[in-house]
Amino acid sequence: AVSLLGPESADGINRMKRVAIAFGDSVSGIGIVIALAAIIGKCMMDSGAADRIVRTFLRALGEKNASVALMVSGFVLAVPVFFDTVFYLLIPLARSLYRSTQRNYLMYIMAIAAGGAITHTLVPPTPGPLAMAEYLGVDLGKMIFVGTLVALPAAFVGILYAKFANHMMNIPMRDVAEHKDPDPLEDHELPSLIVSLCPIVLPVLMITANTLVNSLVDAKIGPQSLLTSLSPYTSIIGDANFALLVATAISLIILLRQRGLTLLQLSATVEQALMSGGVIILITAGGGAFGKMLTVAQIGPAIQAMFSTESGGTGMSFLFLGFGIAALLKVA
Repeated sequence: AVSLLGPESADGINRMKRVAIAFGDSVSGIGIVIALAAIIGKCMMDSGAADRIVRTFLRALGEKNASVALMVSGFVLAVPVFFDTVFYLLIPLARSLYRSTQRNYLMYIMAIAAGGAITHTLVPPTPGPLAMAEYLGVDLGKMIFVGTLVALPAAFVGILYAKFANHMMNIPMRDVAEHKDPDPLEDHELPSLIVSLCPIVLPVLMITANTLVNSLVDAKIGPQSLLTSLSPYTSIIGDANFALLVATAISLIILLRQRGLTLLQLSATVEQALMSGGVIILITAGGGAFGKMLTVAQIGPAIQAMFSTESGGTGMSFLFLGFGIAALLKVA
């Protein structure tokens, strides 16, 4: 409907075709990365790599700091794994902790939500920040770095609020009659921590290396001849599609090694991952097309005129408006 408000294109492209082109442009920028991230997440769940990461944090921080361990686990896992999957993975741990301590159930649940939701909304390759990086033309390595920089303090603020809410409200765990928590895997059935972290850490390092080399070349810092010769190679390995492809291959190898799947079973696993990832791709690309149509329809200048002050200032108004709309959409 928004596309109908815009003028006809100068090159003869009609209004409805313009939507399809904008949708395709969005998919070309984010589709492969989201699909690969979905496969990585599914493989990490099925191979036990996600379980290994969570158990390591819990053992390192202890039961006293279990809420921090759950938050950090959600924070790390929500980078390659969709937030709802991370939440369902960690819920049985929160329930198990409550059974042993008989307290802090609300804090455990909110800690999971705080850690997972923060990186899911701020750190690529999760769909939202990935789409924003593509739409704004921001280097993906910088987006990962800045997103993590903002997400870390925000996550710890989430922990503080979780403790406050837990102190104010004593909410016990409710048993769900038709739901039984899955039996946890034994430690010997899980991959090592280093292997488990590879699908997360390796692509981040590859993308960041490209960003670092390009930044040093642009700023003329360091040995320029060496950096210039490295730049073509880092641009290849640091490409988001290639980095995620390497991580996907590693996660598939881990799954094959840990579970001994046949090729048919492995294909079924990948198919399930792509089914969930496909929905996310459609939603995210649809949002990108919608944003493009808002630009074509020149709705931005109209909104700017509505919120302009006599002195011409609009910045803070736009910040509050954008935050408010995003908050409403998240709640909805």
